[in-house]
Amino acid sequence: MYGRTVIGVATVALALAGCTQGQDKAGTAASGAVLLMDGSSTVYPISEALGEEFQKSSGTRVTVGLSGTGGGFKKFCRGEIDVASASRPIKEEEIKACADAGIEFIELPVALDALAVVVNPSNTFADCLTVPELKKLWEPAAQGKVTSWRQVRASFPDQPIKLFGAGTDSGTFDYFTKAVNGEEGASRGDYTATEDDNVTVKGVAGDNGALGYMGLAYYSQNQGAVRSVPIRQADGKCVSPSVETARDATYQPLSRPRFYYINKKHADEKPHVAAFINFAFDGTHSEALVKEVGYVPLPQQAYTLARAKFAARKTGTFFAGGSKVGVTTEELLADAAVK
Repeated sequence: MYGRTVIGVATVALALAGCTQGQDKAGTAASGAVLLMDGSSTVYPISEALGEEFQKSSGTRVTVGLSGTGGGFKKFCRGEIDVASASRPIKEEEIKACADAGIEFIELPVALDALAVVVNPSNTFADCLTVPELKKLWEPAAQGKVTSWRQVRASFPDQPIKLFGAGTDSGTFDYFTKAVNGEEGASRGDYTATEDDNVTVKGVAGDNGALGYMGLAYYSQNQGAVRSVPIRQADGKCVSPSVETARDATYQPLSRPRFYYINKKHADEKPHVAAFINFAFDGTHSEALVKEVGYVPLPQQAYTLARAKFAARKTGTFFAGGSKVGVTTEELLADAAVK
């Protein structure tokens, strides 16, 4: 994991008070420029890594917040940040909030991810789960009723289940509930909800009967503390979350894209914002850094198309105001090549 040399959110006000946002005509960051990012906790490792390297090479101060996808969009649609990171597409109400504030946005997929369903390493019986079994655990009707592993599958032990998952302001929550329960936000409420995946790691690692879900990067960093459970696919195969299975879309329905949303006006008026986006999508820094923090890089062609889309300042969303389950690389490329 990268050392955190990017500035934390607590020091943003101080940084802004102590400097002016200098810019030069060449479109590169000038001394004193500040780049403000906030949003998804699961995109955070990507933003931290890219922000750190961009800060070193450009002299731009980079701040990376951790408000969750929904929290990041609230700040973005108030014009408070330059880039919102998101683990799901922008919602209709967020699109309206941005439009009401006169904010146009550019939507770019920044990486691919797989949501890992994890259990305690001592759990040897949950060797493969189906989506209907996950739904049996997580649907709203399960609240207060499905409390034992035996209720998930008759061959499982009569052992209490303790659940951990994303908070309701998280894009991970929206995507997981859509993929498993068929509707964004439809979930039982009697589980430990958190915007910090480290809480899920510690909770599952500390309870033999626990189950949770998290992004691939956090799982990759904590293998040994928790164990991922393969998901049974339509063809009967049990597939585990990995860089390979996310990139080839064989891990379904829990593979998904991650996004950056860029304020178009800020990109036009602040050269360091444009410089960061070109840096983030150059296909060299991005691929290496995305891999290093445990996520799945886009194909090289996607980076080229994303830069072209950004250069053309093509605004709006490819998605109809909500998550789509099972989005493929081809669809991401089509998004980058929006007409």
